[in-house]
Amino acid sequence: MNTSLLSYYEAIEKTSADMLLAAQRGDWQQFVALEGTCGNLISQLRQAGSARKLPVEQARAKARILQRILLNDAQIRRLAEPWLDELDAVLAARPRTVH
Repeated sequence: MNTSLLSYYEAIEKTSADMLLAAQRGDWQQFVALEGTCGNLISQLRQAGSARKLPVEQARAKARILQRILLNDAQIRRLAEPWLDELDAVLAARPRTVH
């Protein structure tokens, strides 16, 4: 993996950290915008060839980055669950219409 591929992983990690901060502030609008950014970065990474076999040191760096992304994701999920429960309650209370 060359530096440009590693930079995609680093950018995804940074965006996931920013998503966590937005979730901690309860800024779900910013969170959703960052989620879109993260999705775009992941698409770009796939196009750049993320599945290539890596030298050992680069594979270790990638693994460390992915671990931090997963930790951010786990924290985001814990913060988002109450918000999602509230959203479910609001949606359940709305009358259903059939078109």
